[in-house]
Amino acid sequence: MATLLEVKNLKTYFYKKKTVIPAVDGVDLKINKGETLAIVGESGSGKSITSLSIMKLVPSPAGKIVEGEIILDGKNLVDLSEAEMCKVRGNDISMIFQEPMTSLNPVLTVGEQITEVLMYHQKMSKAESTKKAIEMLEMVGFSRAAELINEFPHRLSGGMRQRVMIAIAMSCNPKLLIADEPTTALDVTIQAQILDLMKDLSHKFDTSILLITHDLGVVSEVADKIVVMYGGQVVEQSPVYDLFDQPLHPYTVGLMNSIPTIEGEIERLQSIEGNVPSPENMPKGCRFAPRCSKAFDRCFAEAPQLKQMGNERAVRCFLYDDEGAKA
Repeated sequence: MATLLEVKNLKTYFYKKKTVIPAVDGVDLKINKGETLAIVGESGSGKSITSLSIMKLVPSPAGKIVEGEIILDGKNLVDLSEAEMCKVRGNDISMIFQEPMTSLNPVLTVGEQITEVLMYHQKMSKAESTKKAIEMLEMVGFSRAAELINEFPHRLSGGMRQRVMIAIAMSCNPKLLIADEPTTALDVTIQAQILDLMKDLSHKFDTSILLITHDLGVVSEVADKIVVMYGGQVVEQSPVYDLFDQPLHPYTVGLMNSIPTIEGEIERLQSIEGNVPSPENMPKGCRFAPRCSKAFDRCFAEAPQLKQMGNERAVRCFLYDDEGAKA
């Protein structure tokens, strides 16, 4: 399968007075054409900054990509100017943000927000772009699309606004769709509909998806592969079924154990003790060690590297070295 996006040793740092904050610290990931990759982890683990780095939307001058490559279809996005990136965003890469109400422009109608994308990237006329906007709204499930193009975002429900965001994102048939917590603000029934819609459109347009989420239940529905992030680093990567069958990293095990289940009786949900460390004050050694029940002396003194385990799996943990196995 051909590679669409490859991120190599991505480092995105923020600068606050004299403090350097390594929000993303050496991330590697790969997405093949037509594939869905999910990045999971708690809030503060670096998921959203990774996605903003790929789009080159890191807040500047406070934030900066200091090292690494972001290669989309053979083109390194890090080397592109802002003018060149404007042609990539919305055309080759589109993004669905977490909260559609703050992402949509409140003073423009739904139709205006779809047509402006088509007129800028596809050079369509007003009439052509309006026709295409109606088609896209019908495609994402609106039965009265011709009327809806004249509505303002505040007249729509959360689920409808998210469908409009998907219509905008897919209007130029992008190679990659980045979805940052696309179902967080929605109720469970609407979440399932949005996920099914994303899957259907991905297959129809042969679009790859990078899904950012903290919900492993969502991941099991749509993803082909999973990257688990913690403290700005990848701690585990795996095909989705292998990870659910046998999680390798203690952090992944903790995330899996915290998922509620309908089987059996459990009085309390398990949780991972402690909090995600602040990027300003990362612990020495393994970043998860202070919260890990399996940590031993080496974990607190030395930082583990991402170890390839075969079958497209990798883990950043000393438990899979000889010393760790003995410990």
